[in-house]
Amino acid sequence: MRMVPFGEVVCKVERRNPAGSPQESFCYIDLGAVDQSAKAIVNPQLLSGQKAPSRARQVLRTDDILISTVRPNLNGVARVPTDLDGSIGSTGFCVVRPNPHQLEASYAFHWVKSPQFIDDMVRKATGASYPAVSDSVVLSSRLPLPPLGEQQRIAAILDKADGLRAKRHEALAHLDSLRQSIFNEMFGDLNNGRPDWGAGPLSRFAEVVSGITKGRRTKAEKLRKVPYLAVSNVQDKRLDLNAVKTIDATDEEIERLQLRHHDLLLTEGGDPDKLGRGTLWNEELPIAIHQNHVFRVRVTDSDCLHPLFLNWLTGSDRGRAYFLRSAKQTTGIASINKTQLSAFPLLLPPIELQREFADRVTAVERLKEHHRAQLSQLDALFASLQHRAFKGEL
Repeated sequence: MRMVPFGEVVCKVERRNPAGSPQESFCYIDLGAVDQSAKAIVNPQLLSGQKAPSRARQVLRTDDILISTVRPNLNGVARVPTDLDGSIGSTGFCVVRPNPHQLEASYAFHWVKSPQFIDDMVRKATGASYPAVSDSVVLSSRLPLPPLGEQQRIAAILDKADGLRAKRHEALAHLDSLRQSIFNEMFGDLNNGRPDWGAGPLSRFAEVVSGITKGRRTKAEKLRKVPYLAVSNVQDKRLDLNAVKTIDATDEEIERLQLRHHDLLLTEGGDPDKLGRGTLWNEELPIAIHQNHVFRVRVTDSDCLHPLFLNWLTGSDRGRAYFLRSAKQTTGIASINKTQLSAFPLLLPPIELQREFADRVTAVERLKEHHRAQLSQLDALFASLQHRAFKGEL
C-alpha cells in the first residue's frame, strides 16, 4: 500500500488570537480537555478573550483531528465534533485537517489511534522527562493511503467494530452507576447519620493493621520474596494488579500481614483523592501482603458488619468527609493514621440488609465480568481488523 506523509493530504489550519476581542467569549480546547481513554473532547472551556491563554491560537473545524504533541505514548487524540466547529485549540496539538479529496477523516482518525502511528511517534519523541514531538514530525510521518473509496470502506468497518466496543464500555459504566443506585436506595443519605444505626468506632468490629515498610532493617537471615500491594494497586472499589511488586519478608511478617478473603484495603492518602480509597481483597493472588501506606481492615464481628457494606460506607460521601476532616494535611497532601481509621464512626444497618446489599452488588459484578469478557474479545477483534486494515489485507 502506498505510504504518504500526512503533510501532503491535509489542509492548512488558520490561526486567530482571541485576545484581540477581549469582551467576546470563545470555546477553548486545551490538552486537558481530551480524554485519552475515550479519544474524545470531554471538557472544553468557555473563556473571554481577555483571559485567552497564550497557547489559544488554532481555529478548529468539524472533523479536524487533534494530536497531542506531548507524551505521545499516551495517545491524546480526538476528533472535533460538529458542535465544536469554530473553537480555538491549543498549540499543544498538531491539528490535522484532512483534505476531503484525498483523505477520509474517519480513516485518518483510526490511523492516529493505531499502534503503528503511536510507536512511530514514541520513537521520534525527544526529551527524557517530558517527551514530545513537533508538528513537523507528525506531518512528516507516513500513513498508508489507499484510494478514497477504499478508505471509506475500511473506516466503515472499523467504525462498526469500534462502536460495539463503545457499547460495552457504556454498559459497564451503567452497571457501575447501578451499584451506587442500589446503595443509595437501600441506605439513603448517610451524611446526617441514622441514630438507630450508630455503633461506635470501627475498632470495635474490625482489626486495623498497617503494612510492611520498605527499607526496614531486619535481623532475620532467612527472607523470601512475596508480592505486596502498594497504593497504586488499591483503587476505588477495584484492584489494579497490572504491576505488582515483590518484597523480601520474614516468615513472621508474611504470616502476620498475609491478606485473606474479604479483607478491606484502604490507602492512607497522598493526593486527597487517595485518602481512604479502598477495595476488598478476593484472593486474586495465591499470596500477598501490603505495604505500610495501605491499611488492612479485617472484620472481626461478621454478625454485625459485612465487609462489602464497610467498603461502600468508607467510600461514601460520609466516609470521605470523615477522612478529610481527620487527616493531617500539607500542601496538596493529606494522610490518615491507624488511630484515626480505627476511630471511624460506623453506622450498622441490620445485618440482613447489609447481606442483601452484598448479594445484589455481587450479582451486578457477575454481569460486569460477562461484559468485560465480551469487551476483551471485541478488543482482540478490533486490533486484528486494525492491523489488517493498515496492511492492505482487510
